[in-house]
Amino acid sequence: MKLKICGMKYPDNILEVGTLLPDYMGIIFWEKSARYFDGVIPQLPKSIKKVGVFVNETGEVILAKVQKYDLQAIQLHGQESVEFCQDLKNKIDNTIEVIKVFSVDDSFDFEVLKPFETVCDYFLFDTKGKLPGGNGTTFDWKVLEMYPSSKPFFLSGGIGIDEIEAVKEIAKTNLPLYAIDVNSKFEIEPGLKNTEKLNSFKDNLETLNL
Repeated sequence: MKLKICGMKYPDNILEVGTLLPDYMGIIFWEKSARYFDGVIPQLPKSIKKVGVFVNETGEVILAKVQKYDLQAIQLHGQESVEFCQDLKNKIDNTIEVIKVFSVDDSFDFEVLKPFETVCDYFLFDTKGKLPGGNGTTFDWKVLEMYPSSKPFFLSGGIGIDEIEAVKEIAKTNLPLYAIDVNSKFEIEPGLKNTEKLNSFKDNLETLNL
């Protein structure tokens, strides 16, 4: 089970969280976010993949950020089309992962995923809310029983310490759950993470022996 810690903002905190060696670290480049990043990412262990999070951004800006920050993954958190994802894939190094986000509620139609199967490496399911992300609430994970694909996915949306048992239960299923994505439930303030709580969560995640 992989762990992604998203919404990192402050260089000292990035370094501190980096000592926990999460698999992914998310940096948000959406200017309307309280976790918007416009600084310098400090040197991190090479095992940590830096993820740039974008919302309806132009391909040119995304490619510039990939180069500037040496990103290993791109997370598309808006209404990006299949054609946009394909064009982006064509222009980036094939080692850079593309994660396409879908906001989920009880009426989510999984049929919308099919055209994206070949243009992204992973799906990410987040809670549908007022903002593209960081709403701090979970959706009913039972809807994932309808998941029709073998494409590995990230699970996001208000996940904290209290959700670890629910994570354990969903991990027992045949769903291709690839990673857990955490953010607001581990914050002291937007963008500033509580490393102690994150360490505890990571330890619990590792005990699942998945």
